[in-house]
Amino acid sequence: MQQRITSQSESKQSALASAEQLFKPEEWPEHLRQLPIGQKKSVGSLKEGAIAALRAENLDRKIEITRQIAFQWRSGVLGVGGVVGARPPDRPGRPAKPKLVPPRNLKKRSIRSQRGRIALLHAIAHIELNAIDLAWDIVARFADPVTKTDYRMPRSFFDGWVRVALEESKHFSLLRQRLVQLGSHYGALDAHDGLWEAAQATGHDLTARLAIVPLILEARGLDITPSLLRQIEAVDDPESAAIFHIIYRDEMGHVAVGAKWFRYLCLRQGLEPSAGFQTLVRKYFRGPLKPPFNDFARCRAGLTPGFYRALSSAGR
Repeated sequence: MQQRITSQSESKQSALASAEQLFKPEEWPEHLRQLPIGQKKSVGSLKEGAIAALRAENLDRKIEITRQIAFQWRSGVLGVGGVVGARPPDRPGRPAKPKLVPPRNLKKRSIRSQRGRIALLHAIAHIELNAIDLAWDIVARFADPVTKTDYRMPRSFFDGWVRVALEESKHFSLLRQRLVQLGSHYGALDAHDGLWEAAQATGHDLTARLAIVPLILEARGLDITPSLLRQIEAVDDPESAAIFHIIYRDEMGHVAVGAKWFRYLCLRQGLEPSAGFQTLVRKYFRGPLKPPFNDFARCRAGLTPGFYRALSSAGR
């Protein structure tokens, strides 16, 4: 009996250490550093949790669900399953603000002023909020077996997207807090819906979704973040710069998750990955990819120039 109790205690400690490694509590805003330990299981599966997070209109609730589901998944108390055929919402839950407008209607401001930095942080926060929902949408939309006799994606696939959803939640929480510190808040400025719209044409095809979301939209963040970091550091805003350093590191991992599973699916379908990527991008993405490219960061994430150079405006 004593041996069994000791074994259970060691297993619990191991699960807690694994969760701490996933969450990196010291990187979150202070009020979110406590791990969601001891919360009762409120959903029956990872898929149900993903749908609940997508539907949440209150952003505090969306973050809470994300953290709770990520902890329970990492602790091994949730299975992938759920009701086969249950679908995620066409649009994620959102508060009344920010108002969504066409991208051309958004004002461009220099980040040399505090007002300009607020506009930048607000725009990136909006991207990170969409990224939370896009990660959960991949989980919810592709959790079912492809057919009654075909395969379901491996558990490690869902490990990757749970981590992405959790880290995007961390990024959004950090940016949201920083906006408050600067005298503003998320929702104070207008935003656009381009990121969500760009992904929805691929809701029926996981290979296409991976090509468009992590390998184009998230990879673009690797291209622009180093320049943004230099500009923020030049105006002596170390608090905002620290957030962007975290985002840059994590986003490299998110692109790597996408690249890994894109190659996996291409292998299953007998496709050459770079050629398959280019075919899907031409079908589902509007316009050429815009240089400059951060080839170093992209390569570290498994996205080599052979994937994207032929699709760039400079390569046409």
